[in-house]
Amino acid sequence: MVGVSADIPNTLEAFTKTNNIKHLLLSDFGRKMLPAYGAMVTDEKSPIYRYAKRAYFILDRQGIVRWVRVQANPLDLLNADEVLKALKESGA
Repeated sequence: MVGVSADIPNTLEAFTKTNNIKHLLLSDFGRKMLPAYGAMVTDEKSPIYRYAKRAYFILDRQGIVRWVRVQANPLDLLNADEVLKALKESGA
């Protein structure tokens, strides 16, 4: 599992330590990956233009996206059981 954020690496490092996170968090501060996966607000008229969306992706070992969920509200978290079910069903 890998997390991706628009925050700078130093912020992610501090967040990881403070919250005892065990998985890798990557920075997309340059915002290259987020829009490519539809995980960034791209409407220039939006007050949150270029903000990252909360999104979940399951990729197989070849890097093919097998499952996607992009949340309309970044405060909405998925239930871990829902993600595990999607992982099992994806065959990834």
